[in-house]
Amino acid sequence: MTWARLKDYLGARFADLTRPTRSDWIFALRTVSAGLIALLAAYALKLDHPQWAMMTVFIVAQPVAGMVLAKGFYRLLGTLAGGLAAIGITTVFGSNPWLLVTVLAVWIGISTFVSSLLRNPEAYGAALAGYTAMIIGLPAFGQPHLVVDLAVARCAEIVLGIVCAGVTSRLILPKLAGEAIIERLKRSILDLAVYAGGAFSGRDAAILADLHRKLIAEAETLGEMRVYARLEAPSLATRAHPVRRTIGQLLSALSAARALHAHAAPKNAALIPVRADLQALVGELVARPAALDDTTPWVARLDAIAARARQMPDMPDGQAEERLGAITRLTIAADFAEAFKEVLRGLDALRAPASRAGRVRKQPALMVHRDYHAASRNAVRAALATLLVAAFWLTTKWSEAAGTVILVSVVSSLFAARPDPVQVAWGFFKGTLLALPFAFLVGQIALPALPGFGWFMVFVVPILVPAALAMANPRYVGVATAFAINFLAFLSPHQGMTYDPGPFLAGCASILVGILLAIGVFIVVLPSDPWVFVNRIVRVMREDLARLCLHERVPRRTAFESLAYDRVNQLMSQTQRTGKKGDSVLDGSIAGVTVGIEILRLRHALQSSTLPAETALSMSNFLRGLARELLFRRPGEPRTSTVTVARQYAGTIAQRSSAGETLQVAASLRIIAAAIEDFPDFFAKDRG
Repeated sequence: MTWARLKDYLGARFADLTRPTRSDWIFALRTVSAGLIALLAAYALKLDHPQWAMMTVFIVAQPVAGMVLAKGFYRLLGTLAGGLAAIGITTVFGSNPWLLVTVLAVWIGISTFVSSLLRNPEAYGAALAGYTAMIIGLPAFGQPHLVVDLAVARCAEIVLGIVCAGVTSRLILPKLAGEAIIERLKRSILDLAVYAGGAFSGRDAAILADLHRKLIAEAETLGEMRVYARLEAPSLATRAHPVRRTIGQLLSALSAARALHAHAAPKNAALIPVRADLQALVGELVARPAALDDTTPWVARLDAIAARARQMPDMPDGQAEERLGAITRLTIAADFAEAFKEVLRGLDALRAPASRAGRVRKQPALMVHRDYHAASRNAVRAALATLLVAAFWLTTKWSEAAGTVILVSVVSSLFAARPDPVQVAWGFFKGTLLALPFAFLVGQIALPALPGFGWFMVFVVPILVPAALAMANPRYVGVATAFAINFLAFLSPHQGMTYDPGPFLAGCASILVGILLAIGVFIVVLPSDPWVFVNRIVRVMREDLARLCLHERVPRRTAFESLAYDRVNQLMSQTQRTGKKGDSVLDGSIAGVTVGIEILRLRHALQSSTLPAETALSMSNFLRGLARELLFRRPGEPRTSTVTVARQYAGTIAQRSSAGETLQVAASLRIIAAAIEDFPDFFAKDRG
């Protein structure tokens, strides 16, 4: 990198840090104020480790009030579970040090396993339950009678921090989760309109692919925010239900828009007006974002477009192939219009939540992927790393190694489920290392000479406010949070600060060594291979499609779509580490969602009992053949007749019948065949 490029790079980074928004300043000042209040209260209550109250404020700090309450709530649950586990384990096994650390390591492994199966903030609470037991249990080593006092003190310190963070987030210029959900959904609707407009007009495929991935990630974020809204206030609990419905419809509209882009229509008199109406509608929405303040006219227009798309095109009998192609695309266009309309209605429901009595009882099922294989690996890795470092501590009897054991358990559990745990843990190390000189200057030089809470504020606030501003920036949140937390941990504020660099440096060294050891564990012990993960996700997606073909019970579309897109979202984070080769896998997985939707359409048509018997039998045979293709054909092997059969069936059906439902079946067959032809390797059994 030349000096000019380095200068531009550093200048951009510095500019990004020195231009915080108004909301960033509110977040920073609110967080630092809550931390100072928590520390003062801890002093007043004479808690043994008052820094934990202030650290908790920075740990649970989030820009949205509901996010603070959610993280604080699960932090409290995790701390209570970890405290109870520490009491039980120490009471039963405290007389045997080797058995004690072994059981604690197993507990951390169990907690890491559960954490890896959950999502934030529940995952954070599960991981916390594991290493909290270590944080409480190790200081009580050799003194099991102290474990209850330590557990109570730790819970009290953390509860104090949570209360201060939660109260300030609700009282000081609050940003509420209910409002944040509405704003994020509005942005997602506009992004969807941009994507659909590009799909209808043949915009650059790379730009559309990036926007498609952004919308999938946004859908997952909206799902997480349901938890925040439910915890923010009881009156907001009803918002969780329209959010759940709207996420499903958002994903359905996204699938339909992508299918329309993937199967660009020829010039067809029946399709051109519908496509033109949709393109005009989404174009107007993008041009006038304020139009979302009143969705009534847009809903009416989408209703009219959907009704027009559902009409069978009037074409001569000799143009069966052209008619089938038009019906295929008109069906997708109608699906898009219906789903987009429901997204707009979902926005209205969020702005005016229904009463509990008027709520729809049967909510769409939204599902997430649970990777038990990865969870097991994470559990074994965390337990083994903790046990090995604990064995070193017991063998050498090095007192400072206890801090190393704790940090290894924290990092190996907390970051285990991240797509790239080494990178995340390295960012945590950098933030921790950066905090060391600041903590030394303030805690060992300034405060012993100038004691008192007033001087504490003078020295600490100018350090913590910039740190909190960086925490508000997504690009620096990891390093900045590590800096703020470990600055307070190294500083260890209490009312009688003294100059004692020996224990300070020894404690800092144990923490830094613990983080480095945990990074080494991620690299050496059962390292994660992104391709192994990718192949596992692709395999279960194919198995899902095979189950859709064969299983007697037909799942709801929202259940299939939400689970499939959740897996696509996880694939995105892993394929970014595999280069261009991963792009085809990601595109194939999105095509797999389209295939699944069409299989569902076929299954529902078979259940309706209105298809001719011969057509129904052909569809059943086709679905069984497709399941065999998905489960047994390997890449590079000759393709079975599934695609050929699908096209033949579609052509025969179109020639034999002009009934709307029968032609819809033919259209679904055409879409499935096209997707398998475009991504043959995705729909083939992997060699692993």
